Amino acid sequence: MHSTLSFSRATTVPTTNYAFHSQSPINLRFCGLRREAFGISILTRSSSGRVRLSTRGRSKRISASTGNNGTPPKSFDYDLIIIGAGVGGHGAALHAVEKGLKTAIIEGDVVGGTCVNRGCVPSKALLAVSGRMRELQSEHHMKALGLQVSAAGYDRQGVAGHANNLASKIRSNLTNSMKALGVDILTGFGTIVGPQKVKYGKVGFTDNIVTAKDIIIATGSVPFVPKGIEVDGKTVITSDHALKLEFVPDWIAIVGSGYIGLEFSDVYTALGSEVTFIEALDQLMPGFDPEISKLAQRVLINPRKIDYHTGITPARDGKPVIIELTDAKTKEHKDTLEVDAALIATGRAPFTNGLGLENINVVTQRGFVPVDERMRVIDANGNLVPHLYCIGDANGKMMLAHAASAQGISVVEQVTGRDHVLNHLSVPAACFTHPEISMVGLTEPQAREKAEKEGFEISVAKTSFKANTKAQAENEGEGLAKLIYRPDNGEILGVHIFGLHAADLIHEASNAIALGTRIQDIKFAVHAHPTLSEVLDELFKSAKVKAPASTSSPISEPVAA
Repeated sequence: MHSTLSFSRATTVPTTNYAFHSQSPINLRFCGLRREAFGISILTRSSSGRVRLSTRGRSKRISASTGNNGTPPKSFDYDLIIIGAGVGGHGAALHAVEKGLKTAIIEGDVVGGTCVNRGCVPSKALLAVSGRMRELQSEHHMKALGLQVSAAGYDRQGVAGHANNLASKIRSNLTNSMKALGVDILTGFGTIVGPQKVKYGKVGFTDNIVTAKDIIIATGSVPFVPKGIEVDGKTVITSDHALKLEFVPDWIAIVGSGYIGLEFSDVYTALGSEVTFIEALDQLMPGFDPEISKLAQRVLINPRKIDYHTGITPARDGKPVIIELTDAKTKEHKDTLEVDAALIATGRAPFTNGLGLENINVVTQRGFVPVDERMRVIDANGNLVPHLYCIGDANGKMMLAHAASAQGISVVEQVTGRDHVLNHLSVPAACFTHPEISMVGLTEPQAREKAEKEGFEISVAKTSFKANTKAQAENEGEGLAKLIYRPDNGEILGVHIFGLHAADLIHEASNAIALGTRIQDIKFAVHAHPTLSEVLDELFKSAKVKAPASTSSPISEPVAA
């Protein structure tokens, strides 16, 4: 059986599974404000139907006409309705209940969304297996620890079952947590039919109409498949299919070398597959800091059964998959691959069709719902749509599950009277390869561009995992931590880590950015010894900051006699 694989390079969709969207072209991977804004906001409606927001200490006028799309109801079934029960919708619902809001969540598929059912959760189960396999298969590593292990093997169905069982368990936990707190779970596909009004229902059944003072769109995303590629779910697959692990191909081509592609290359090579990356851009891992990408390629790709083609797009079908490689710019034929399967890992696309946005005069941009920095939906005329918000992958600001949850919590803060803006530069990201990659803030090129535009200097500090006692005890000294900062005032611009448990280590840096903590102050933080956290400790202490530390500590400590 032959599968079709044909497309030309798409320039408007990111090549990784984390996309960043703005209304004007920008160069930054993370969009958002550098500072969180706090205050009390009061919404009032004038006789013209426009909304005015006044904030303590400042005044700002917001135009948000309801247009001719119907009249908002005077009384509501709920304080808040959330369309979509993924991680973002779940986080918003729980915070809404905590704030005393009567809340309902509409889900047309299953609770948990992409992350729990077809994304981060089952993929981490597969990556846990690949990590164990790598360790057991490394004779050098085992011998260094004084261990002797017979040949490691695996049961494919058992591995797939582990991933499926984990997804089921987490899905059940999310459902039970909402039910226990009194969140109404309404089953069906949600559609906005007018201001503060939603209908939902299953195909073939009568729709139900519900109203709410505020509505949050949290419908998430689906795998992006470039035009011309025919996915059959067997030999040409997306991450949705790959997570089921229905077979392990001898040779698989992975189209796209972002987070999704890297993680699946880790899984497949650990289970015995050969992998070929096909990347349309001129370098692998285009979304990462270049220095981290270079090191990651040396550790994650070069020693493994992986080869790659950059600046290339695939073209046709065969063996069951024959891929003709063409130059992404000149379209000149370069090579032909005959592989057993192809995984399309070219990113994700927003799932916003059928939401009824036309009923409230909202036009999507490449499928994304346009929003401002407070996640308020913007209509076709540039006005804010009153009481309507959009979070997560559907708005494209930062396509990460935990970013969606943070956005949802931020929205709930706003609708309950506390103005809040999420600083997206403080939201970390991670790639769960072995070793892991994590990051927060700007890459070095992005930071240098920003510094040049705004007229300040940047500095870079680095530390190696080879200098860390705990990493050496684990025989896992391969790794690097990198800090990009302002030497004049100690502001952290970005932190990038490649090494053992990098995904866990990044949060000290992300929290420091979120709280506005400067390097000269965080240097005084105490880290347990010996722990991997000392990698960050040494990183911050190696930075050279001109500004002095704060003169007072927020917490007074007693002095021992």
